[in-house]
Amino acid sequence: MKITRPDRRGFLAGGLAATTLAPLSVSAHTEPPFILPEAYLPVEVRIAAEFAPYEIHVLPDEYHLYWTLPDQRAIRYSIGVARAGLYIPGIFTVGAKKEWPSWTPTPEMIERDPNSYAKFADGMPGGIDNPLGARALYLFVPGGGDTFLRIHGTNDARTIGRRVSNGCARLTNEHITELYERVPLETKVYLYDQKVG
Repeated sequence: MKITRPDRRGFLAGGLAATTLAPLSVSAHTEPPFILPEAYLPVEVRIAAEFAPYEIHVLPDEYHLYWTLPDQRAIRYSIGVARAGLYIPGIFTVGAKKEWPSWTPTPEMIERDPNSYAKFADGMPGGIDNPLGARALYLFVPGGGDTFLRIHGTNDARTIGRRVSNGCARLTNEHITELYERVPLETKVYLYDQKVG
């Protein structure tokens, strides 16, 4: 499977616009309520002119995903990203979209951590406790099909702004539900290099 790498030069242009889109209170499991920090809420920002509208750009070292818009604008979402050594940069397309998706760990995940993943080898149905959350965008490569990389939700907002996943980017369930409605199939997705290990 050939994955093309994007060039991250010049993504943001100037300062950030202060247009916060939606303050949310998110509960995680049975722990005390967790209020997502205001800095993690979606916000509209200015971007460099050369970026086409209606694409996804993931900058893992910033813990941000950008949904580009016309007129040098984008909506910036805060995300959780892959742990060191598990992140795969490249240029992808959204090949499938699923609401409350089922989840099955990859053989590599089971091999890496059988105590955590072997019990789910036959899969887990979609639902609030499923690791893919409320929605998932499935990343494909031309000629190679599904990469098993996802942009998905989580019911644990405490994982946003951290290196926690096995390769995927995660948003809160509320934010992935909003993004999911904006993103059509075949949307281009750019996962930029992860510089910090």
